[in-house]
Amino acid sequence: MKQKDIAALLDEPACEHNKKEKSGCAKTKPGATAGGCAFDGAQIALLPIVDVAHIVHGSIACAGSAWDNRGTRSTGPELFKLGMTTDLTEQDVIMGRGEKRLFHGIKQAIEGYRPAAVLVYNTCVPALIGDDIGAVCKAATERWGTPVIAVDAAGFYGTKNLGNRIAGETMVKQVCGTREPDPVPAGIERDGFKVHDINLIGEYNIAGELWHVLPLLDELGLRVLCTLSGDARFREVQTMHRADVNMMVCSKAMINVARQLKDAYGMPWFEGSFYGVADMSRALRDFARRIDDPALTERTEALIAREEARLTTALAPWRERLQSKRALLYTGGVKSWSVVSALQDLGITVVATGTKKSTEDDKARIRALMGEDAPMIEDGNPRSLLDLYKRYDADVMIAGGRNMYTALKARIPFLDINQEREFGYAGYAGMLELARQICVTVESPIWGAVRSAPPWALPAAAAAEATPAPVGAPSPARSAEHDGTEREVANHA
Repeated sequence: MKQKDIAALLDEPACEHNKKEKSGCAKTKPGATAGGCAFDGAQIALLPIVDVAHIVHGSIACAGSAWDNRGTRSTGPELFKLGMTTDLTEQDVIMGRGEKRLFHGIKQAIEGYRPAAVLVYNTCVPALIGDDIGAVCKAATERWGTPVIAVDAAGFYGTKNLGNRIAGETMVKQVCGTREPDPVPAGIERDGFKVHDINLIGEYNIAGELWHVLPLLDELGLRVLCTLSGDARFREVQTMHRADVNMMVCSKAMINVARQLKDAYGMPWFEGSFYGVADMSRALRDFARRIDDPALTERTEALIAREEARLTTALAPWRERLQSKRALLYTGGVKSWSVVSALQDLGITVVATGTKKSTEDDKARIRALMGEDAPMIEDGNPRSLLDLYKRYDADVMIAGGRNMYTALKARIPFLDINQEREFGYAGYAGMLELARQICVTVESPIWGAVRSAPPWALPAAAAAEATPAPVGAPSPARSAEHDGTEREVANHA
């Protein structure tokens, strides 16, 4: 990728940071990609396209052991879970065999798995030695007739966020608009019920969260042409240009996709969240408002009233148990405010929230929810998090998986909210699951046990009472009687 193309992606017109000094999008200093390089961001953004062969062109280390660690789920194909790499070695680099290995790797993927398409991710080594992956992909497409797309996002280009944007740019320029959507099946549309097409951008279907929302959209007559990229198919990405409106679920990742689709096809977009009752209802209303169909608006209000009433009844016992709880939230991006809204809906007080990966717009939303003096965590090192937890007298830490052992070593309740989680919290149904998981976490009897003094730290008598005797061991009285008998026998002897 050329330097001017990278600069254009960093200078995203729709990005909130452009109103300042573009500090959140500027090219980083050496070492700043420790949290994820451009290749990592591109792979994360596109890996959930489930029927595509994803080939990492580079050393085996770039494929790594972290393949598919985001917890995204599929309703069908599982090809995206199979890690593929060209596994370049020193000999390949010295002898100039990189492009040849890539071509044969594409051949093996197409002939062995018959994917809908192949995505080839560039990495640092082939980018440095000058492998022309674009030319190889073009030749492979002509040879086998299967679309082979080059995703040029070598790690040294920049951060994970830049890689997200490179991935989105690649889809818009090379995939979107190459196929027309399937017609609406006969019998669905009728008088007063028109189907409208939408896209969800930056939705990854972590732990199946998308499936909490899709039934509601179907009921309203909102057909999701594509989710970029949770549980997506390649043929769906090709039809994104025909949607009536786009919802940006995570603007930090792919805001350039929404902006470019608007510029090219005139489709409006908005940023929303499916976390929390208020935000879920707001997202549905935003779809209706932008589509401007009176019948859709009426259906939307009726559905929201029904779901909110049902959820209010179901959440009542959970809210009673969580009413006085305090949570320390350390996440980033859209979750830095969307999860705050969800926790507040449950009656939980959020004492502080993380903003390390948040935009200025994200921070403005946090202030709107938590007040102008809302504590925002930029430095998420373990000592700082534990100090904040103690200072604000929190009851639970809600953060990503990398913070789990920090919390467990400190013997405090912890709930995973990031991509590795096992439970989906989006939509009205997700709110019930969130409430259940927080209660299970906070009310677990393990915390009382691990915080109490161990038996060896108690006085001897108390320790004896607290420690049950081993199975089959004699009672203290029988032991004393036995000792006396032994002494008497010894004296007679």
